Amino acid sequence: MPPTPSRTERSRAAILRAAFELYEEQSYDKVTIEKIAARAGVGKPTIYRRWPSKGAVVLDALIEHVPPTGFPDTGDIVHDLRAWLYGLVDLLADPQRGPLFAGLIGAAQHDPEMANVWRERLFRPVREAQAERLTQAQSDTRLPLIDPDLLLDLLAGPIWFRLLVAGEPPNRQHADAILNTFLHP
Repeated sequence: MPPTPSRTERSRAAILRAAFELYEEQSYDKVTIEKIAARAGVGKPTIYRRWPSKGAVVLDALIEHVPPTGFPDTGDIVHDLRAWLYGLVDLLADPQRGPLFAGLIGAAQHDPEMANVWRERLFRPVREAQAERLTQAQSDTRLPLIDPDLLLDLLAGPIWFRLLVAGEPPNRQHADAILNTFLHP
C-alpha cells in the first residue's frame, strides 16, 4: 500500500491546485493570497511559510500543472532545437495553457516581484540547461559558433514577438521557418 501523504504534502497540493484554479478563472492581478488560502482551506501563514509572494505560488502552480517545454537531447541538435520550438509554439498556441503563460509574462512587466520569480524559478534554470546543451553541441557544423544565450534569443524571440506584440498565435510552420532561416541564411 502506498504511503499516505503527510499533512504538509496535502496542504502544498491543495494550495497549488487552488492557485492554479483561481488563475485559470481570473486574471493574475485578481488572484490574492487570501483567495488561495480560502480555496485551499489553509491559513495565509501556511502559504507564506513556503512561498514569499503571490507570484511565487502562482508560478509554482502553473509549473506543476503545465510543465514548461523541455529541451531534449537526442544527439541531433537540429532535431532537438526543432522539438523545443515545437513544444514552445504548441504551449503558447494552446487556448487554455497559452494565455496562462502569456498572462504571467504580462504581469511581470509591471510587477517586479513577479518578474523576479519568473526569472529565478523558470527562466534561469531552463535557460542554463539549454545553454549547456548548445555549448556541448557547438562542434556541430550546422550551428553558428555564437553565444548560446544569443542563439536561444534569436530562435525563441520571434515566437514571443508574434504572440505578445503581433497578437498572433505561433505555429509549427513559423517555428520551422525560424530554424531554417537561422541555419540557412
